[in-house]
Amino acid sequence: MSKADTQYLDIVEKILKTGYFANNRTGVRTYKLPHQIMQFDLSEEFPILTTKFVAFKTAVKELLWIWQLQSNDVRELQKMNCHVWDEWMRPDGTIGKAYGYQIRKYKQVDTLLNTLKQDPQSRRMIVSLWNIEDLPDMALQPCAYQTLWDVADDRLNCMLVQRSGDMGLGVPFNMAQYAVLVHLIAQSVGLKPGLFTHVINNAHIYENHVEAMKTQLARRSGALAAPVLQINPDIHDFYDFTTDDIQLDQYQHLGKISMEVAV
Repeated sequence: MSKADTQYLDIVEKILKTGYFANNRTGVRTYKLPHQIMQFDLSEEFPILTTKFVAFKTAVKELLWIWQLQSNDVRELQKMNCHVWDEWMRPDGTIGKAYGYQIRKYKQVDTLLNTLKQDPQSRRMIVSLWNIEDLPDMALQPCAYQTLWDVADDRLNCMLVQRSGDMGLGVPFNMAQYAVLVHLIAQSVGLKPGLFTHVINNAHIYENHVEAMKTQLARRSGALAAPVLQINPDIHDFYDFTTDDIQLDQYQHLGKISMEVAV
């Protein structure tokens, strides 16, 4: 059974049993719990859910749009046949000064790659999308907003801090795509993937997702083994990776579970 299913479903179950029920910005009420944590050793398995289908290629496209293209232009994402940001697209085609805009503005990926190569024991390897000055000009302020990086021996470790985690739709994407990111960054700097720790400040389930989440919980006993992530071994420049270089082998799942996104 995939460790991703185990840890994720444990959190889902806790939220449904003991979560605090309240309204929020979207107008769709949620059950929430603070400070939920998942941790995966990426040398052991790749964390993606098997108790429901997760659109892996779509998640990878969004990741590359943010971290590699460093774009805030939704039209660039649509060229990849990816529409996860369509609801937040402004008339100018962008999401404002959010996500990839902040990485490009401060050359944060370049700084991270250089530091990993030149000073891997630095304790200042942080990529942050939470720019207080630019927050008012963002269509959606970043949910998965910060990563902290660490090197131990030849292993690259990463902590993702997420201020707000939609357990039904967002978190399954985030846990898989940031695990991919660790693999890509590690290969780019000659390291092996290590620990990926996912910290969610506000882990919540929307009221209209509850039945879908119960359906997924009922599949727990049928959870399958984790698939295998394959990265093209010939690519060693982070900016050269394409979606074709990132493959998921033996991904078996128990089928789709539909949920509506809260905007």
